[in-house]
Amino acid sequence: MLGIIIFSVLTGLFLISLNRLLRILWLENQHKFDWLEYELKKKGEKLDSISRENTCLRQDSEAVVALYDITKDICKTLGVGDMLKIFKDYAVKFIGPGDYRLVKSDEELKRFPGYTVFPLTINKNTSGYLIADNVKEKDLDKFQILGQQLLIGIKRSYLYEKVQEMAITDNLTQAYTRRYFLERLDEEVERSVKFKHAFSFLMLDIDHFKEYNDRYGHLVGDAVLRETAKILKENIRQVDFIGRYGGEELSIILTETGKSAAKLVAERIRVSLTSKPINIYDESLRITVSIGVSAFPEDAGLAKDLIEKADKALYAAKERGRNRVCVFGELD
Repeated sequence: MLGIIIFSVLTGLFLISLNRLLRILWLENQHKFDWLEYELKKKGEKLDSISRENTCLRQDSEAVVALYDITKDICKTLGVGDMLKIFKDYAVKFIGPGDYRLVKSDEELKRFPGYTVFPLTINKNTSGYLIADNVKEKDLDKFQILGQQLLIGIKRSYLYEKVQEMAITDNLTQAYTRRYFLERLDEEVERSVKFKHAFSFLMLDIDHFKEYNDRYGHLVGDAVLRETAKILKENIRQVDFIGRYGGEELSIILTETGKSAAKLVAERIRVSLTSKPINIYDESLRITVSIGVSAFPEDAGLAKDLIEKADKALYAAKERGRNRVCVFGELD
């Protein structure tokens, strides 16, 4: 009986101790669980924050990439007007409606106070300004990015024009190169056939040009050629064409000009060149020229024949003492 009582007491004490131990363990685990739950909540909030940041970053990246896509569209054209239209479409999309325009000078820029200004600098020179109203501070970077892409397009167009100009313009005289001039001559023949117009062709040669080179050097000879071409341009119309045919020979297409009028123009050119001294370095030189004239369709119906007839007239001018105009058909 005593043993049962002792066993019961010990069992009760054990259960009490076990209950306390389990409670302690439960409290400890509950505390750990609460801590883990708190940490999990914090990490979840951090993950949400990172996710939001990633979303914003992705959106910003996509916007920047989309902004730079303007370059592909702008580079599809070489016309500045078309480029500006593409720029405006992107600006309205990413910045908002506004007045976007190009101005060419500082004086014109003064008419737009308060506008956001982006200088268009090419080869260290400001060639104009891109301006816009209603650009908010948060959109300034976008405006700058868009402006840079427009500037890339304008530079590309500028370089293309320069390359084209170099390909068709003689460096020394700024007259058309022989190849391009002959292309224009062929085009003028076709145009004149189509519209039944006459035109004239002049072949000009500087008399005794080799002597200038031999006596004064090639630098002076080059300067003589350059000044001769300049005087020629002053004596013809904008619709006429000057080409450097070769060496000291220059050619002129007088559009919609008959033979008699062409003879007067050639004589005016000759007199202008002979009467005006050319001042080069320390030298003051006077030059004379010989000019041969042929006319379409009176003398020839093809470009090569027109050149041949003018060349024969030029040869006759030299044979007859130089410093004169000879017209094909009047050589006898």
